[in-house]
Amino acid sequence: MSRIGKLPITVPAGVTITVANDNTVTVKGPKGQLSEKISKNMILGEENGVFTVKRSSDTKENRSLHGLTRSLINNMVVGVTEGYQKSLEVAGVGFKAAKQGNKLVLNVGYSHPVEIAEPAGISFEVPAPNKITVKGISKQLVGQMAADIRAVRKPEPYKGKGIKYETEVVRRKEGKTGK
Repeated sequence: MSRIGKLPITVPAGVTITVANDNTVTVKGPKGQLSEKISKNMILGEENGVFTVKRSSDTKENRSLHGLTRSLINNMVVGVTEGYQKSLEVAGVGFKAAKQGNKLVLNVGYSHPVEIAEPAGISFEVPAPNKITVKGISKQLVGQMAADIRAVRKPEPYKGKGIKYETEVVRRKEGKTGK
């Protein structure tokens, strides 16, 4: 039995989970609505404010989908109640971030500023010129946008310049030692 898959999902007040005939799970909450298509082999049920995921058989595919399905639904519940956020830091002389309208403008050492538009369901915050916060209700979308922003200028190991996650530790290398 999957250790993650067998855990029940507690549905907080104000959140509704509906399952359509084609196993599309829709989660509505105070922050918005998310939906995900789930495999037909998963048996989904809700009773007394607790949502459970069970598998129809013990085949290898069903065992691997069991924990994944439970995690996806739990992430949707957390997203519509609390939301997700990722924080990034901009490091380097003259490197800075700014928000203009619904665009994030990055000056990170290129000859031109890099502009990134906010997709639907995602918001950018720039509390300081060297800090960026990506917020949204979809864990996948927040993580992907944070990775796209980081990819504009990855942190380099010699001076540590670039865009990195707040918790990321950049391994520093020693420069050349010449004679």
